[in-house]
Amino acid sequence: MSIPSRVQIIDVGPRDGLQNEKTPVPAEVKVALVHRLQDAGLQEIEVTSFVSPKWVPQMADNAEVMAGLERKPGVRYSVLTPNLQGYEAAVKTQPDEIVVFGSASEAFSRKNINCSIAESIERFAPVVEAALAAGIRVRGAMSCTVGCPYEGEIAPERVAYLAGLLKGIGVQRVDVADTIGVGTPRKVQRAIDATLEHYGIDAVSGHFHDTYGQALSNTLAALELGVWNFQASVSGLGGCPYAKGAMGNVATEDLVFMLQGMGIETGIDLDKLVDAGAYISDFLGRKPNSRVAVAVLNKRGN
Repeated sequence: MSIPSRVQIIDVGPRDGLQNEKTPVPAEVKVALVHRLQDAGLQEIEVTSFVSPKWVPQMADNAEVMAGLERKPGVRYSVLTPNLQGYEAAVKTQPDEIVVFGSASEAFSRKNINCSIAESIERFAPVVEAALAAGIRVRGAMSCTVGCPYEGEIAPERVAYLAGLLKGIGVQRVDVADTIGVGTPRKVQRAIDATLEHYGIDAVSGHFHDTYGQALSNTLAALELGVWNFQASVSGLGGCPYAKGAMGNVATEDLVFMLQGMGIETGIDLDKLVDAGAYISDFLGRKPNSRVAVAVLNKRGN
């Protein structure tokens, strides 16, 4: 399959990126970050999650953040919902899409949400049903599709099993996530191929963490299979609370630079994107975790 001429990027920085930050990030800063991302041309942004503040205190201001958005036509705003209670709170804020999740690793599923893979999907079935009935789109995040901190390497058959379960409850599209960043190109391709047993190429996105510096290589491997949806995190924000040492998602700035260098259209203004990353990094008191952002800011003399 030929490499796509256009790529759609979902920036997950405001949710996946900030959820593990120990320093509280005020709602107005999160809102300002989303506004900067949409002004840079992002058409899909994962804004927040409706989880118990006991488990993820950083997302306790979810409704306030959603209420503060100045929504831009053509931009899809998504939120993560772990259960029906979370969904019922989320739906009041009018998200365009909800995100449910499942792991390709049984051990990770039990450590993360205290239940088996099959049980986790059963829990999400009424959430998906309610969302679809309300006209809200549903995406499924598939974690640990190539490696798990507890089980090690994950067989493609486990990925196919999870994809089939998600398809069975009505999930419209899925993310193939290398949650702990241990994937390499051929392993990632095998995970994507397994997912394609249940979903068409237009319904599959790549979500690659950069723990071992493989995220861009893995993106290229996914592009070679025809994948044209990818998730990234502005300034490389993020990690995983259940995977010690896992780095953030690939930096959106680095991904955009690579894609633009390949002649692939993204619709994103790289300079404005760097500004968005610098804004949140300045608030957090550190340099952007993006090689491209650092290079651009150095060139500017910032």
